[in-house]
Amino acid sequence: MTPQIAVAISLLTVKETAEILRKSEAQLRWMIHTGTAPKSALIGGRRMFRQSDVEAYIEEAFND
Repeated sequence: MTPQIAVAISLLTVKETAEILRKSEAQLRWMIHTGTAPKSALIGGRRMFRQSDVEAYIEEAFND
């Protein structure tokens, strides 16, 4: 049996992600609805974002 390595994944809420993107929560929810927000998932009934996905979303915006 191989040992499992625990990887800490930093998850952000809608509120935290909106603050990082300098958007209101309503604006971020609209972005989710229209498919223009960073990748997210429902975890335990809550919309969550991986910090790495939010950072990649911001980086991609500067590469255009």
